[in-house]
Amino acid sequence: MPSVPSRLLPLVLSFNAGFVDTAGFLALQGLFTAHVTGNFVTLGASLALGTSGALAKLLALPVFCTVVIASRWFGTLLSHRSAHPFVPLLVIKVLLLIAGAWLAIHFGPFHDGDSWQAITTGMVLVAAMAIQNAVHRVHLASSPPSTLMTGTTTQVMLDIADRIYPRQGTDAPPARLMQMATNVVVFAIGCGVAALLYTRLNVWCFVVPPAVAAVALILRIAGPKETAA
Repeated sequence: MPSVPSRLLPLVLSFNAGFVDTAGFLALQGLFTAHVTGNFVTLGASLALGTSGALAKLLALPVFCTVVIASRWFGTLLSHRSAHPFVPLLVIKVLLLIAGAWLAIHFGPFHDGDSWQAITTGMVLVAAMAIQNAVHRVHLASSPPSTLMTGTTTQVMLDIADRIYPRQGTDAPPARLMQMATNVVVFAIGCGVAALLYTRLNVWCFVVPPAVAAVALILRIAGPKETAA
């Protein structure tokens, strides 16, 4: 049975992803920092409505992809040296979120999403979420994704349907259903908390993600050790 830190870690990551994505969307003129493909939609809206932030939305995907590739290379390099890359990558993510919070507080609120200050802040947050996506995919592959909830929600609904009216050959594990549903709920809570704090604190709400990421780092350090991957 997984240890308590191992069970809590994916939930903490999901909460943080929901928080960062919502806070970034509200503060950075509709920029998605975790669900970067959603920026195709908001880019179209920016172009159609003449609102700011189009350049940041264009940059988000290549920045995300570049950081994921760099994370993979970094992990491979560490594994060749008999070191596990999970913790160092989480440390880098914490540092990026701290930098993102400082930028948001120092330069925000952002009324122009195309300003270099807003773009820099957004890309730092995108980089942090890219690392989270990469480490989750590689080192927490058995857990539901912490940022992309559409596939998880679809699977939850399919499992519910199969439990209500079972099909021959289907046996949805109750533990899987509970785990996925919990991840979606925690992600949604992160979104709600971010929205609430943004209405109260504006860009100061960005102090929360580094603290939550630090909790995730502590949970990882406290969890069972794994072999290098």
